[in-house]
Amino acid sequence: MNELHKETSPYLLQHANNPIYWKAWNQEALKKAKEENKLIVVSVGYSACHWCHVMEHESFEDEEVATVMNKHYISIKVDREERPDVDAVYMKAVQLMTRQGGWPMNVVLLPDGKPVWGGTYFKKENWISALKQLQDMYTNEPEKMIDYAEKLYNGVAGMNLAGGATNEALPPPENIKPIVDKWTDSFDNEYGGYARAPKFMMPNNYLFLQRYGHQTNNTELLHFVDLTLTRMAWGGLFDTVGGGFSRYSVDMKWHVPHFEKMLYDNGQLMSLYAEAYKRTKNKLYKEVLEKTHRFIKEVLTAENGAFYSALDADSLDEKGRLEEGAFYVWTKNELQDILGNDFDLFATVFNSNDFGYWEEDNYVLIQNQPIDALAEAAGIAPETLHQKKKHWEGLLYAAREKRAKPRLDDKILTSWNALMLKGYIDCYQALGDEHYLDIALKNAEFIANTMWHENGYLWRTYKNGTAKIQGFLEDYAHTSNAFIALHQATMDEKWLLYAKQLADYCLDNFYNEKQQFFSFNAANSEQLIAPHFETEDNVIPASNSVMGNVLYTLSLFFHNNYYEKVALQMLYNIIPSLDYPSAFSNWLNLWLTLGHENKELAICGKNANEAAKAIHSEYLPHIITVGCTSKSQVPILANRFVKDSVMFYVCKNNTCNLPTNSIIEVTKQLKI
Repeated sequence: MNELHKETSPYLLQHANNPIYWKAWNQEALKKAKEENKLIVVSVGYSACHWCHVMEHESFEDEEVATVMNKHYISIKVDREERPDVDAVYMKAVQLMTRQGGWPMNVVLLPDGKPVWGGTYFKKENWISALKQLQDMYTNEPEKMIDYAEKLYNGVAGMNLAGGATNEALPPPENIKPIVDKWTDSFDNEYGGYARAPKFMMPNNYLFLQRYGHQTNNTELLHFVDLTLTRMAWGGLFDTVGGGFSRYSVDMKWHVPHFEKMLYDNGQLMSLYAEAYKRTKNKLYKEVLEKTHRFIKEVLTAENGAFYSALDADSLDEKGRLEEGAFYVWTKNELQDILGNDFDLFATVFNSNDFGYWEEDNYVLIQNQPIDALAEAAGIAPETLHQKKKHWEGLLYAAREKRAKPRLDDKILTSWNALMLKGYIDCYQALGDEHYLDIALKNAEFIANTMWHENGYLWRTYKNGTAKIQGFLEDYAHTSNAFIALHQATMDEKWLLYAKQLADYCLDNFYNEKQQFFSFNAANSEQLIAPHFETEDNVIPASNSVMGNVLYTLSLFFHNNYYEKVALQMLYNIIPSLDYPSAFSNWLNLWLTLGHENKELAICGKNANEAAKAIHSEYLPHIITVGCTSKSQVPILANRFVKDSVMFYVCKNNTCNLPTNSIIEVTKQLKI
């Protein structure tokens, strides 16, 4: 029978009433396949995935499909967000077989778990045909399938980067320049981002490019970053009415999104726009931050301070049909009824015309000119048009609230919460609003008190009062990184020590000395058919690249040579792969941190947090801060606390300048 009603994942619960005898991924299900010598279907997706819903409706709700699957297969449903390890290992197999990947992902395994066939979305008739052929082959020619599965398994196992011990010095960060120069060939200089569709935001890429452009005084690169951030904020990708970004746009101009909204995107984009606001003081970036916060607060925040995972792409339209984007789009008649005499001006601002048209009489709001320029063309004051825009958005928001809302994925994931936590810290530092820090602290306490087991490990997911599934490397890496940032914002040493504790746990339980990277699964947890070492940055930075940056930062604070050795050895192993830089931007960030202009700043004193607030409001990506509000045993802070004074220590290459208590003087020392 279907066992998914026992689960807490909203995605798995969506399939709990399917006629298929679904099981969750667990040892009992895998054991049953071996005992009964049955092939396994592993179907992977997530709650906000539009094509996952399509395949469910067409196939997994169908009795004919269920008959085939129930008779011949052990069928396992996986929420990729709960089990990114399962998703990653079998996605490698699908990519080897089909040269592409995506979700839903459907893989057929031998009873021992080795993959033998797979793909993404399948129409009903193709799905049934494939399953019947595979079962027939397994019955009549099992040796062929076993031989192929073994070769595929070897291919999956061989996809991990191999380390190699070296005493050679790392190339200097100046070698980044030709890599970035080549990278620029893929830029879209009209709309920003990359010159292709679909268009993903990849916030970590722009965090690095902005930093590199700033530190090398590359104004063209900074202009490109600003073009990208502006066009993303203007596009339908950003929900100007209710706040928050969708996952990606299907077109080149950031216009029509794949309407699902993910916590991990919005957390990282809050960090990106916060850093860009520090550099430019651009009011548009501030507007994006404030609207994103509104969305997170109203839709994705739990009472306990944790953040929910996602909002679905699909919602019910006026006819009661589940349609992608139904909650967000507008017809001209709707807009005219809501806006009245202001419609023509609104249509100019938000392109209720051929430029903003989507399909089936629907428009997705998109801006393509600055408000000030539009105001001048309309013969009105810019401030007047800004106020009108705000008023229009309020009217549309009120009208939209009457519609059926997209479904909420209310599970809580540790790594995604850490990304959002850091987003709020960065927003606090950029805007100085204590409310953002309060949100960050409440979330950090939730992670520390609820998602961190007394035996040292993190839980992956939380729902209905229960934490479960031991965490993966990404949970530790992002949480440690966020805790370092929270220390820097508050100067509370507790968060710095927590970050170190998590890093030490990773070194003890995830680090592979032979591979010279951290495995995605802890050595003391469930092991899959092949180990997974996540090294390529994607829409979320690779867990190994995050650990590399974390360990290097901690090595400076704790004078720990082993942390530095592990971090730089990983970077050394990665550098030969940097021909494709957009997949390694967080590694490039680590490499850039080794440059001669980078410095550490220790702030020591009872009011160190207030002094840090002033420093952090400036864009200083080449500065790593640390501090204390009382005497500290952290090596970089030891013997530096002075009662009744705030002292600044600027350090570089293990050498520190004379301390100063002048924020003006220290600001001069921090400039590139």
